[in-house]
Amino acid sequence: MSALSDTYAVEAAGQLHRSIDWRGAFWVASGVPALVLFSIGGIAGTTGKLAFLIWTVSMIMGFLQSFTYAEIAGLFPNKSGGASVYGATAWLRYSKFIAPLSVWCNWFAWSPVLSLGCSIAAAYILNALAPVPVFTESSPQVIAYIGTHAGTSAADAIAAVTAAATPAIRSWSLFSHTLGPVSFSLNATFFIGAVLMLIIFAIQHRGILGTASVQKYIGLLVIIPMLIVGVVPIFTGQIDWANFSPLVPLAAAYAPDPGTWNIAGWTLALGGMFIAAWSTYGFETAVCYTSEFKNPGTDTFKAIFYSGLLCMLLFILVPFTFQGVLGLNGMLATPIVDGSGVADALASMVGGGNLIHSLLVMLMILALVLCIMTAMAGSSRTLYQGSVDGWLPRYLSHVNEHGAPTRAMWTDLCFNLIVLAIASADATSFFFILAVSNCGYIIFNFLNLNAGWIHRIDNGHIERPWKAPTWLLGIGAIFAYVNAIFMGAGAKVWNPMALWAGLITAALILPVFCFRHYIQDGGKFPDHMLDDLGMKSTDLRAKKAGLLPYATLAAGLIVVLIADRIFVL
Repeated sequence: MSALSDTYAVEAAGQLHRSIDWRGAFWVASGVPALVLFSIGGIAGTTGKLAFLIWTVSMIMGFLQSFTYAEIAGLFPNKSGGASVYGATAWLRYSKFIAPLSVWCNWFAWSPVLSLGCSIAAAYILNALAPVPVFTESSPQVIAYIGTHAGTSAADAIAAVTAAATPAIRSWSLFSHTLGPVSFSLNATFFIGAVLMLIIFAIQHRGILGTASVQKYIGLLVIIPMLIVGVVPIFTGQIDWANFSPLVPLAAAYAPDPGTWNIAGWTLALGGMFIAAWSTYGFETAVCYTSEFKNPGTDTFKAIFYSGLLCMLLFILVPFTFQGVLGLNGMLATPIVDGSGVADALASMVGGGNLIHSLLVMLMILALVLCIMTAMAGSSRTLYQGSVDGWLPRYLSHVNEHGAPTRAMWTDLCFNLIVLAIASADATSFFFILAVSNCGYIIFNFLNLNAGWIHRIDNGHIERPWKAPTWLLGIGAIFAYVNAIFMGAGAKVWNPMALWAGLITAALILPVFCFRHYIQDGGKFPDHMLDDLGMKSTDLRAKKAGLLPYATLAAGLIVVLIADRIFVL
């Protein structure tokens, strides 16, 4: 049977439904630009005036890489779950254990968007409901405090008065503790974030068509304001071009002193490229819904291409304007670095008084809700397809009457409630989670950018609805190693243990896969796993690429370890 036919299997009970076209996937993926809100402050704090350039280069890399994913997605019109699932099949000939690594790493890269996004949105909501009061040296409360505490400096008086006037809910916690390199806390941010997560779960329960319908309207409410925030300061003359030079890294993270292009400077810059990739590459989620497209042969390429153009615009425009208005000192302010003040800063760029400011902050919260919906839709389908194809435990393959993979969604939800408690504790814990998940994302990208040429060699005879130019496949393979450098050099910028924690988390797939494959399935893959390629399990014995895939893996690991050793702070 040809892998690409004009007709596609009609969904049966217990399967995902073919109910959207590329526009539906575009709207589901329209939450990706809001990922800029996760790390725009952190990247500014670690790279300084290089920040806008970091975002631009990373976005261009992500766009060029997406063409590889568009090609391999077209090979699998009846699968869902995204590029990791499609790329895993390429590696299956060469190792049973490398293939599920792709699926697993993609999932634990995308899934924490739920918890990280909810923690930021909860912080915005908390700022609106119980703001921290702002005092200056001339505030009556500060003057009165100095009068009753002779010898107190103005700075100490401001700190004391601010602490006394801060609403108690901001420091309240039902329980908190430190565990290794991170802390966790069941505080107000955690409970607000948990409520948001449950609301989003309820929306997704209706299936992909309902999700796409809701996200279309939220997407319009979010994309337009982000464009306004990106464009208005340019036309109102708020951009200070001095904020973009000199193009040198910081001498040290979160300090305004300019540095040089030495080893430490390069390490900070590569750390920025590492964490930016988690956001800018994310629109590849548009191909997560291949088995839910009415016509996957044409919808797949359109979905990822137009999603990429949207991200190209917003991931370049918003950081550029952000830096041009705030400048280095503004970007290094604590509320910007920890992310809690990003919405306020973006809203203030537009002006228009308190009403416009409040409206824009609310729309930023909607933007986060949108990207959380995108993440839940994509990551749950990765779990679902991983289960259907024999990589992950069987229970994840269940779907409800609306075609929503509810058991995978519940698994996502429970996992993220734990991660939410960590992300809500402090900025250090937040960026540790972000860095660990991005290690998984870089591993996924490495495997799948190389899966493009492996599929060309092993499955070159299969018709493709869209075929990437060979030079783009080559660029993707080169970028796989560039990304490996980012991970080896840059993960330590966010936490000294991030790289090793990421590698350990990636290795957790081994017992999970062994349980499914050897205990549940008796060492055999499901017969339908290779249907899209018109193959059977016995066909996997032919390895046309020879030793090249093994050499690729070895070289990737060597690059990571060398980069980790060379680039230090």
